[in-house]
Amino acid sequence: MGIYSEYLESSFDWGTLQTERKKQLLRISQLRGGRAILTFAGAMTKQADISIDYSDRVPIIDQISNLEGDKIDIILETPGGYAEIVGDIIKYIRNRFSEVTMIVPGYAKSAGTIMVMAGDEILMEPASALGPIDAQMHQGGKRFSAHAFLAGLEKIKQEVEDKKHLNLAYVPILQNISPGEIQNCENAQNFSKKLVTDWLSEYKFKFWKTHSTGEPVTDDDKETRAKEIAERLCDHGQWLTHGRSITINDLREMRLEVTDFSEDTELFDAISRYYILLKMSFDTTNIFKIYETPNSQIYRYATPQVGTAPQQMPDMALIEFECPNCKTKTKIQANLKEGVPMQKGSVPFPKDNVFMCPACNNRNDLSTVRNQIESQSKKKVV
Repeated sequence: MGIYSEYLESSFDWGTLQTERKKQLLRISQLRGGRAILTFAGAMTKQADISIDYSDRVPIIDQISNLEGDKIDIILETPGGYAEIVGDIIKYIRNRFSEVTMIVPGYAKSAGTIMVMAGDEILMEPASALGPIDAQMHQGGKRFSAHAFLAGLEKIKQEVEDKKHLNLAYVPILQNISPGEIQNCENAQNFSKKLVTDWLSEYKFKFWKTHSTGEPVTDDDKETRAKEIAERLCDHGQWLTHGRSITINDLREMRLEVTDFSEDTELFDAISRYYILLKMSFDTTNIFKIYETPNSQIYRYATPQVGTAPQQMPDMALIEFECPNCKTKTKIQANLKEGVPMQKGSVPFPKDNVFMCPACNNRNDLSTVRNQIESQSKKKVV
């Protein structure tokens, strides 16, 4: 039986699921020699703000404050986000720890890939994937690759040089492009490549002492190899789509050393179990980001789907809640004083703010709904 099937048949409640997840996280740390360990994960399948952004810095620093030692493993699961924020986060981590290992059990795309390149060691398995780091631009309501944009302009330029005239079909396109937009694309591309080049040279390659020929490795050798890898990762022309998966084999073909953790049977079991439990934690709740260590955690919750704003009455509020998992609608009654009778067809607002869908048992945190009701009514939900 597969691990996922095993856990599904176990029908864990939330407390057991969290305990088992922490158990596996601690097990990974122990198998790795007792190194500090931190998880930074987003729910890849949820319609929520799971990208790396400014709100991630404080929770990551908070969780790191619970850790001891100068070596850390970071389990990363992310679709990407702002490279600038990744730069700030890595600066803090590298100042705090002398050795950093990035573990990717699933996906670390885009800016997540940039983050991975700041590790002294990278752990993946054949099913893990990074992604291209070509900067994604948002202009005029459109999202596009900076690399593809610049390559398109270069293609037009080359055609003009070859044919000695401009195709009139390009005129309306070029009229809508400003020099500033071109410069922004160039800056974004260069920034991503610079981070990867600098981090590979300084961290990943710091233990690279000799070539296969026996010749010593110089700082220039490290920078040259780092630039080659950064260029490859940023080449939209090769990967064609920003969502393309870059595997261990792709990275090794770039001559980047990656450790395949599936070759260590016990570590593979621990990481696989933890990753599945992490995914189940996202799938059965409205949590969309998890920052955790074996002994602490911070969860970020998606705002529950409420059909309409809470219907306020003098002594209670009614909420039409839609389960994000199965779309079942439930009428929830939040009493603002003791002794208010329940309306027909409604259920009481949960005292711990956690509402379990009666149809699919999905757990939903209603803290934001409670705050909304109490701020509007100036009364406490009882």
